[in-house]
Amino acid sequence: MRPMSVLTLPFAAALLVAQGAPSAKPAPPAPAKKATPAKEAPKPDPKAVAEAQGARKTLEEVLLAVDAAWFGEKYKGVNAVDMQGSLNFTLTAAAVNTQVEAATQGAVKGAATKNGNASIKLKSTYFANADFKTDLSGDFGTLTWTRVGNRGYLWSKERNAYTTRVDLPPVDAPLTFMTWFRETLLDIKAVYITANTFKPALGKDEGGRGTVIFEAPTAKYDPKKREQSMADTLGFWRRGRLELTYDKGTKLPAVMVYTNEANGIRTRFDFSYGEGNRLASVSIANQSRGFEGPGFVRLGYGGDGLINAFAGELNRKDGKTSWDLSLAWAKDKKSAAIASIPPPGATKMGGDELETVLLVGLAGQVMDLQRNGWNIMAPKLASK
Repeated sequence: MRPMSVLTLPFAAALLVAQGAPSAKPAPPAPAKKATPAKEAPKPDPKAVAEAQGARKTLEEVLLAVDAAWFGEKYKGVNAVDMQGSLNFTLTAAAVNTQVEAATQGAVKGAATKNGNASIKLKSTYFANADFKTDLSGDFGTLTWTRVGNRGYLWSKERNAYTTRVDLPPVDAPLTFMTWFRETLLDIKAVYITANTFKPALGKDEGGRGTVIFEAPTAKYDPKKREQSMADTLGFWRRGRLELTYDKGTKLPAVMVYTNEANGIRTRFDFSYGEGNRLASVSIANQSRGFEGPGFVRLGYGGDGLINAFAGELNRKDGKTSWDLSLAWAKDKKSAAIASIPPPGATKMGGDELETVLLVGLAGQVMDLQRNGWNIMAPKLASK
């Protein structure tokens, strides 16, 4: 029995006794208490509601326009892409010295006198369902990284060692890139439009352009914070402030400014278009903490309208990253085309162990740290 029922029993019994004894003088009724009126919830401002609905509708139209012009039906039936090209990384001598001093706890200072450079050749096949095989070669060595279904491996030629610990593929992965692109845009819609995380608003209209703003406050930037969960790192875009200026005629993005104070991110993107409203280039002005600098992305297209070239460059005060890739799309390609096993005689290692070995080799070859006095003993290879 609930406590309230126990407390009301004596009062119920007293009422029954009074009704069964007419001679008893009934007690005068207690004065009725005035009911306190319930506070009404503030009524939403009709103008603000209409503005929010308009902003959501506009962003949805922009996403639909992006799907049709950038991707869309052209990728119907396309289930795989072959990528080939190069990636280049440059780190200034000052940045190398900073890395050395941090790693040696100040034991080695100011030793590097030249920039650190790394050039990587890439050859990769990636399927819409997330099966892949990537061969990397360059200053740091030669690697093969692959997964088909739930099985795969990462192999280092120089170490002749491999690990079979790989991330599992996503559940219900798409079968074609038309669906792959659309699901990506639907993820954006779910966060910015469907959910109530962001507060939408309309910005300024200038000429043939309109602006929508979506804002979800973040924590303040903490300069002492050095680590965060992988989910927070990859999901940073799920909060922050998005200001998107679009062309009213095509509904395609013209300018996008995204900020996330907690992650120290502030970046502006200016979009340029070519024939058939295909995305031709993106100019990037990055003011994110530690990555301040300009950048760009350029796209090329084949006669079939599919992207066949993807190049870009990101600059910051302590270095530069650039890439130049060619793309060839395929229909009905089978994952069996990339199936492979580690070379006979290679040593099997744990995932963390091989990663440590590769990072040590990368530090030694790209930044030339051994030459500058950082003597590290590589972990011993052991079969697991």
